[in-house]
Amino acid sequence: MTDQTESEIVHRTLDPDGENPTVQIIEAIMDLEGVDSTDLPTIYDCVDGMLAELFSNPPAPEAQMEVEFSYHRYRIAVEQNGTAKFVKTG
Repeated sequence: MTDQTESEIVHRTLDPDGENPTVQIIEAIMDLEGVDSTDLPTIYDCVDGMLAELFSNPPAPEAQMEVEFSYHRYRIAVEQNGTAKFVKTG
């Protein structure tokens, strides 16, 4: 994700203590694209619980764990502290 200029990267903060981090990703994409959740593909095949695991059982802070995946024309990187970057790919 280093090929993009900072102006092309949208930063969001997810709540690591929230109920479902994938819902937070869906909500961010809905906001960025101005669409309803029914207009988006399922996110299950993209991350299938990895974000929930990252937040519910995080590694030590010095591990600086990050999950990166593609979803609905975005490359998304989520850090264990909840910082998320969205880069539009298409």
